[in-house]
Amino acid sequence: MSDIRRSWLMVIDHQPAFTHPGSAWFTPAAVQSTPKVASLVPLYGDHVVFTRFVPPAAPSGSWIPYYDKWSFAYAEGSDWLWDVDDPWRTRSSISSDTFSKWTPQARAIFAPEDEIVMCGISTDCCVLATAFAAVDAGAHVRIVADACAAKSQAVHENALAIMASRAPQLTIVTAAEEAERMRRALPNRGEQ
Repeated sequence: MSDIRRSWLMVIDHQPAFTHPGSAWFTPAAVQSTPKVASLVPLYGDHVVFTRFVPPAAPSGSWIPYYDKWSFAYAEGSDWLWDVDDPWRTRSSISSDTFSKWTPQARAIFAPEDEIVMCGISTDCCVLATAFAAVDAGAHVRIVADACAAKSQAVHENALAIMASRAPQLTIVTAAEEAERMRRALPNRGEQ
């Protein structure tokens, strides 16, 4: 879709849980991807949705051994890990205790014809899960590859390759390509 009025930026799980070196889930590549995310956010104005991964109140099923392994998520004083990163902490966000952020709350924001531009952490987990759920629901998805981060470059590239196989429903782009697309469309943007 080329109508910029129907494009949204979905920033997935840019939180201290993944960007702070003190977290067990620290993703070092976020150091490189965060400036790319920051360059995109202003281009979308009010059409930006931030998501947050949050531990469930009471894990069930396979989440029980998961949180047995990652018990830091429930440690006293861990609440700060689940905020949206600065400088976006004051922005509204949607939260989910699942990897996919394509929740009923997210779906209520977007119209069926909207194009969802996704970036965030982690390419191989929450970004991939959200992208596949969105595509499965019929959304047009663009993944900004260099505005995503994973634990390693190989894992990041493998996840991008898997997502690229969903073309034409899903397209992989760079932050520079996305910024140029948005800038070209700005004169036609109209009221949001």
